[in-house]
Amino acid sequence: MSLKIIRRLLPGFGTTYGPPGPGPFPTIMLLHGSEGGPSGWSHRMAVILAAHGYLAYPHSYSVGGNAWNAGSIIDVPLDRSVQALDALRAWPFAGANLGIHGVSRGAEHALLLASLMAQAGLASVQAIAVHSPPDVICHGFNSAAWRDSGDPGWQASDPGHRAWTWQGSSDNLLPTTPLAVETIASPLFISHGTADRVWSVAMTRRLEQRLLAAGRPAEIHYLEGQDHLPDGNAENALLEKLLDFFARTLTP
Repeated sequence: MSLKIIRRLLPGFGTTYGPPGPGPFPTIMLLHGSEGGPSGWSHRMAVILAAHGYLAYPHSYSVGGNAWNAGSIIDVPLDRSVQALDALRAWPFAGANLGIHGVSRGAEHALLLASLMAQAGLASVQAIAVHSPPDVICHGFNSAAWRDSGDPGWQASDPGHRAWTWQGSSDNLLPTTPLAVETIASPLFISHGTADRVWSVAMTRRLEQRLLAAGRPAEIHYLEGQDHLPDGNAENALLEKLLDFFARTLTP
């Protein structure tokens, strides 16, 4: 029996998951949340996307960490994510049709990265999908401080550290600064559970209003009664919408 999903190493970055064959395939870079890259959750999503014909690259950007403590979000260089996108564009398996998918802090990463790239005049991606995003830049996240199973995650937020750097500096990336989503030209897909206990759904409602006011409507999906991450049936329904979005935006 031949393999239906193939792992390929993106030189200088990490593993990808995709269909067999020479490609190029429509490609999605995945940005994990505060669970960190080594936790494997973004790899799970990558395999799901690969099963539907996409080349998926789970970009591990968390700082330090291992299989037991998957790394912090402190002084993460967003330039490294730009370099990963450039590497994908130059890779024969990936080609030019690139998308980004981010969850939670990965959603913040995706929206912040896209706005900074737009402001710097850098090449954009064809589509951006995020789930459970904040609407502002958040503090650094110290994963070593999150040991209590009752901690919803934000208690490990470390106001003494910045989460991100851009072009070697964090001066313009102050926590509580609104994410400049109005500057993003790529099609946007935003989803959020209405019972989210980590990032309030009010954050996505504010993003939606700002986008509408700027004449930049996005595809918004509210998951009624769902927490930070959707449960089984709700996840299946969200995946159908997400795959439809990428099929429409990443098709050559």
